[in-house]
Amino acid sequence: MARKFLYLIALFAVLVIAALFALRIWSTELTRFAFVPRTAFEKLPPLRPNAYANVNLWVSHPQANGTDPSRWTPDGASRDNGKAVVFFIHPTSYLARAHWNAPVTDTDSARRTDYYIRGMATPFNSQAQLWAPRYRQAAFGAFLTDKPEAQSALETAYLDVRDAFDTFLAAAPADAPIVLAGHSQGALHLMRLLQDRVAGTALAPRIAAAYVIGWPVSVQHDLPAMGLPACNAPDQAGCVVSWSSFAEPADPALVLEAYRARPALDGKPKGPEPVLCTNPLTGRTGGNAPASANTGTLHPTEKLDGGKLVKQAVPARCDATTGLLMIGDPPEIGPFVLPGNNYHIYDIPLFWQNLRSDVAHRAAAWGATHSKTAP
Repeated sequence: MARKFLYLIALFAVLVIAALFALRIWSTELTRFAFVPRTAFEKLPPLRPNAYANVNLWVSHPQANGTDPSRWTPDGASRDNGKAVVFFIHPTSYLARAHWNAPVTDTDSARRTDYYIRGMATPFNSQAQLWAPRYRQAAFGAFLTDKPEAQSALETAYLDVRDAFDTFLAAAPADAPIVLAGHSQGALHLMRLLQDRVAGTALAPRIAAAYVIGWPVSVQHDLPAMGLPACNAPDQAGCVVSWSSFAEPADPALVLEAYRARPALDGKPKGPEPVLCTNPLTGRTGGNAPASANTGTLHPTEKLDGGKLVKQAVPARCDATTGLLMIGDPPEIGPFVLPGNNYHIYDIPLFWQNLRSDVAHRAAAWGATHSKTAP
């Protein structure tokens, strides 16, 4: 009996090792199998004109009721009273395979979106207004395949974001600085929005900062098309901030593959050169900063309905080879770390208080410049 038991234990150990080996060798294929939609692409009609006049199509809105998740603030957060109006584009929260684009009525993705807004948009809530639209986002699986349906899904999502942005602009005070922000899929849409609606227009001088976080930005091919320079100083306004976080040892192959699979904003292929990396602890492009410079990492609660700020939790170093942001040894911040030590979900919570201060500094710098040039 004991021998049979030992055989079972040995068999179980072999199966576990085999499963781990398969996951290591075929992790990309398994991920694609789990998330890429297998249904035919459904061409969705454009939203009706002025659809975003409806407050219910916004996760966060100046006129939203008390359930707006962007209004939460952790204890110990700085209490700035900025004058900027913020447009925030949330990341992918639709993980199902039933559609290539998420229905705006999908309750599961809406719940996850609220969590993301609470963790990622709240550093911006010390400014005068914060707007974050719901949109028919591309499914998570759209980023794991080169099928034409994936690009069609992203196009549908972007058109919703663009409509929401136009509504935001129409309502924003004409003399207020504008802060644009997006994470992951939201950052990808923000890059295109900068190209379409900001670069070379009268709107460009009103941008205090653009936070393109969690999606790599090609310095050579994307940044010039966005119409704003990279942020090279913490008190610089009218510039772009970007980073993507990895603990070490890092394996960013899946992320870089997805990044390079799509043409840049200038229509050209992306090469192996480093992507844009703003160090969130210094507000400068590139460089290294110790954990002592981190003024507050947001550690979420188990239910993701809040969190607490922890000082000096992680350092930040822009890797010279890839341009990705390295945060040292893997920190214990939550269970949603992606393969390759990718802290994608925590790009903003890792540097919550530093980002909050960064927004305040750039909005103030914009105000100081424009007050000097005002007639």
